[in-house]
Amino acid sequence: MFASSTLLILTSLVSSALGATYQQTDSHTGDGFLKSFSHQAIADPTHGRVNYVDQATALAQNLTFSSGDHFVIRADHTTVLSASGPGRNSVRLQSNKQYTTHVTVWNVRHMPQGCATWPALWEVGANWPNQGEIDVLEGVNDQEPNQSTLHTSSGCSMPASRSQTGFATSNNCDVAASNNAGCGVQAPTSNSYGPAFNSAGGGWYAMERTSSFIKVWFWSRNDGSVPSDVKNGATSVNTDNWGTPYAYFPSQSCDLNSHFGAHNIIINLTLCGDWAGAVFNANGCPGDCATYVNQNPSAFTNAYFDIQWLKIYG
Repeated sequence: MFASSTLLILTSLVSSALGATYQQTDSHTGDGFLKSFSHQAIADPTHGRVNYVDQATALAQNLTFSSGDHFVIRADHTTVLSASGPGRNSVRLQSNKQYTTHVTVWNVRHMPQGCATWPALWEVGANWPNQGEIDVLEGVNDQEPNQSTLHTSSGCSMPASRSQTGFATSNNCDVAASNNAGCGVQAPTSNSYGPAFNSAGGGWYAMERTSSFIKVWFWSRNDGSVPSDVKNGATSVNTDNWGTPYAYFPSQSCDLNSHFGAHNIIINLTLCGDWAGAVFNANGCPGDCATYVNQNPSAFTNAYFDIQWLKIYG
């Protein structure tokens, strides 16, 4: 009995010491993204002024390319468009694998910027919204800061008070109740998104998903507090050492297991559409969004992601 109790105590101590430790399951960098993600040449579900192209077209037009540890996806920035023709060529990538409980760490050097841009790094289930959506990095028209958002079916909400450093924009995650706004949390720093993000050299985004909570963190490139396992893309990470997340979505008023299924990871850049187009003028952008996209290809010179790596842990 004594030996059994001692073993139980030791096991408990080891589990406590390990904390929220995850082992790396996937590592993507450079042209490795082309092996683990697929181009989705589909109509934009958010009704943007884009034409998502297949991999052959993306590579031929340099809308997707890699060099060493640089992986770039971008919108076309040379073509004047006809108002009656398709939208500006752009890229939407989807991971070939799906994930449930996991951690993602993104090392991003540059994100798309400019009026009309609506870039995102996110995850989604096959049956939307019933299997949920997690937006890690998302915004429009260079409006800082970043916003991380959950989109779900009915019966999912967040408590008004919770342990996070960001600002909640809404606590009802149900897309039907919020015109698909979901329950968003804005990061506390302006350099988490857009031109300020790029000027700082980018940074690291991390997301942890469990059956009890979803958390999102951000560290700018020169932030001295970035954990070493995040900064170095270590083979294992301990999220208990990462401090308070800026976005915390607990399960107390939302059964995460029933609202979130297996997710694919998405990297995409759309233009205008349901969000960026709707607030185009309010965000200080000139004229009509679709016309702006059609007639100003050079406005999208900086509309690109440059991703150093993506590490996934489970």
